[in-house]
Amino acid sequence: MADATPVLDDLRAESEELDRLVAHLSAEQWRLPTPAPGWTIAHQIAHLAWTDRSALLAVTDADGFHALVEQALAAPGSFVDQGAEEGARLPPDELLTRWRTGREALDAALRAAPPGARFPWYGPPMSGASMATGRLMETWAHGQDVADALGVVRTPTDRLRHVVRIGVRARDFAFTAHGLPVPDEEFRVEVRGPSGELWTYGPEDAPQRVTGPALDFCLLVTRRAHRADLAVRAEGPDADRWLDIAQAFAGPPGTGRAPKGAGA
Repeated sequence: MADATPVLDDLRAESEELDRLVAHLSAEQWRLPTPAPGWTIAHQIAHLAWTDRSALLAVTDADGFHALVEQALAAPGSFVDQGAEEGARLPPDELLTRWRTGREALDAALRAAPPGARFPWYGPPMSGASMATGRLMETWAHGQDVADALGVVRTPTDRLRHVVRIGVRARDFAFTAHGLPVPDEEFRVEVRGPSGELWTYGPEDAPQRVTGPALDFCLLVTRRAHRADLAVRAEGPDADRWLDIAQAFAGPPGTGRAPKGAGA
């Protein structure tokens, strides 16, 4: 049974790092465009706040969360954007307070959850550790959008291990989301973490494999960079196809990011 405490601690640290990035922005900076089309920095933080509140509802009020799912099913193409847009219209101080309050409440609820508890989500039910991992992945990914908008280069940490893990576990979903057959065999994934440690997944003798820096792999599976701009390599046709479609998040894949210099 996975203990959620380590990933909850890392989620808190990841959130605090992003908080320091936005805490003292001017009103004009909150309106800066990010690489996500139509989304400003305010949209990015509003989305995190909205999703944290959804997760809190899933943990504390299953019936209320199911009502939220019904709303999502009624407007699958606009539900997420609507939530971000509503939050982005708030004054920056109010939006920041909403995000802080929501993530702190979610942290407390997950830490208080009974061992082995599972919670409803937009896909299969999730354990507390899995929900925290998903929140960390989203916080890191949307934080990357904020950093890109501000022209800030973040120092990667070994918290990326959680993003790598969810990206690897989502392999089959990525193929399904693109209407492609799921490969029968596991891949070997070997990525080097920021501290220099090698993180490995899958059989050591697997004929198809993916290798590279953990940071680049995380940028790939969160679709924050095009594979042409990353040092992630594949051996084998299915592994190579995976690098084109990999995603660590639920929902439609979207168009992803264009390679740098595209159209120049």
